[in-house]
Order: sequence, then structure tokens, then C-alpha cells
Amino acid sequence: MTVLKRLFSFYIHASIHVSVAVLSLVLMTFHMFSLPVNAYMAGFAFFGTLFGYNFIKYESRFRYRLALSAFHKAVLVISVLSLGAGAWCFFMLSVKAQLAALILFVFAVLYAVPVSSKGNLRNLAGIKIYIVALCWAGVTTLMPLLNAGLDLGHDTWLKFCQRFLLVIILILIFEIIDLSVDDPALKTVPQKIGIKNTRLLNLFLLALFYFLEFFKTHTDFHQLVANVMLLLMVGLFTQFATPQRSKYYTLFWVESVPVFWLVLLLFLDRVV
Repeated sequence: MTVLKRLFSFYIHASIHVSVAVLSLVLMTFHMFSLPVNAYMAGFAFFGTLFGYNFIKYESRFRYRLALSAFHKAVLVISVLSLGAGAWCFFMLSVKAQLAALILFVFAVLYAVPVSSKGNLRNLAGIKIYIVALCWAGVTTLMPLLNAGLDLGHDTWLKFCQRFLLVIILILIFEIIDLSVDDPALKTVPQKIGIKNTRLLNLFLLALFYFLEFFKTHTDFHQLVANVMLLLMVGLFTQFATPQRSKYYTLFWVESVPVFWLVLLLFLDRVV
């Protein structure tokens, strides 16, 4: 494996890419509500996601004291550093944002750590998708606005619902890709209704996501155009998703959707 491939693999599997995606959604929220970028909120989202995802993926290896490869040692170092940086950013947030973070943290812990004989929330049939969507929507929509001292009004909850839907849509693509390897006990959406119906469900959710934009107090033309491009992109990802696709189809390309969305909106605001 070449150096570039090793670096790319580490970038993906050490949860840096998914952290960039979460950061992009936080920056989208600042932009949509005309707020200045708050470095502490952005840092908390990025470093908290990096630590959280690595904890979920690798905590069992450390808990059972399995042999650590050079990769896992590097992940441990970057995760510990992220925990420290995320904690520092947390204490710089407003009290309301901190309370929201603590509530979401409880869900994250229940999702990752076994709390009963049935395991964690991640292993409970049909619930995983909603926990992940709630945490992403909460961190990227509610927390930035609470930290800025804004009231959670009509437009805020619309954006929260849109963000919640978008994360579910992206997870459904993951579930199609993982259909051949997921435990049947998880009862994922493709396991229950099949790939074709999951694609149709995703297209319906995409349409719902788009039309929620028209219920905002003020409709932004650039946002509507960016959302059309987002729908086309995610719709194509949905249609071409199969269990035979490479893992990087979702781990890189699908998780890049928030980044592309942010770049597109900033581009439209600058040139149109």
C-alpha cells in the first residue's frame, strides 16, 4: 500500500472524514442563520465527533485488551487528543448548549456501551437509525443556535427536521450497502422492505426534505437551488447503491454530501 493510500485509509477509518462532514453541517447552520462562525462550537462538533465515532468503533478492542496494531495506536492518540480538545471547547460554550450536549451525550453512550443483556441501543432492532439522526441533527442545528443565544423558533425546528431527514436518508444508503453483512437481528430498513422499496422510501424522504424549505419564514433562492443539486446527488447515490459496492462508496462519497452541500451554497452566494 502506497503512502497516499495509507493516509487516505487512516483519514477514513480514524473518523476524520465523518468529523469533517459534521463540521460542514455546523458551518451550514451558521450560514443559514447569518451567524458568525463560533470556533468553540465548530471545534466541539469536529473533535467530539472524532472521539465519539472512534470510541463506538474501537472501544471493545481496548476494553478486551486485544493486540493493538500501529493503526489502532495512532487512533488512540488522535482520539485522546480530540477528547481533550473537545472538552476544552465544551467548557467555552453557553450553558444551554452544554445542557444540550450532555443530553445528546447520554444517547451516544447508550448507543455505544452495553447497558443490558441485549447490548446497547445500537443492537436494538430498528432504533439505531433514529439515534444517529437525532445526535447529528442536535449537534449541527440546535447546539449552534442555543450557543448563539437564539430562541428555537419555527425556522429552527424546520431546519432540525430537514437535518434529521437528511441523516436518515444517508444512513439508508449505508444500510443498502451493508445489507449482505448486517446481522438480520438488526432489522434494518432494507432487510425489512428490500432494496427497491428502500430506494423509493429515500426518494420520498428527499422530496419531503426539499418541500419543507417552503415552510420557512423567508425562502432563500440560493438555498432552494443548492437543495435541488443536493437532491440530485443523493438521489443518484441512492439509485446506484448496491451491496456489491465498495465500502468507500459510503465511507467517503456518501459522507462527503454535507461537504459538497456547504461548498455549493457558498459558491452560489458568491457568484449568483
